[in-house]
Amino acid sequence: MITENSARIRLGRIAPTLGVNDIETSYRLYNALFGFEKIFANGDPVGFMILKKDDAELHLTLQKGHVAAHFNVAHLLVSDADAAYKLCQKHDLRIIKRIQDKDYGLRAFVFADRDGNRIDVGEANGRRDAET
Repeated sequence: MITENSARIRLGRIAPTLGVNDIETSYRLYNALFGFEKIFANGDPVGFMILKKDDAELHLTLQKGHVAAHFNVAHLLVSDADAAYKLCQKHDLRIIKRIQDKDYGLRAFVFADRDGNRIDVGEANGRRDAET
């Protein structure tokens, strides 16, 4: 229920934070997969990092002994889901749900990163529908 006070609040960015066992290894993976760049790191040793690429932002937090949730923790919209899928396969990441066209307008798949964090990746498939 939207209240008068909540209607006045403008929302800014919101970014998922992933718990990881090795923050530098996770950074290298997301850099290789999607081209994320490190824009902020905090701590010595680094315990928190912000990654950014285009409009996407991802936060990593060092959590020794991290155990991933059994549900998707982030959704990433991409311009080419097939290329992203192939990159995940190339990096030997576990595919939770194979790539497919969904009835809600996305071509999508789910992968787990090295820490088991499940990321749902999707591309608006209207362009594909127009080609067939």
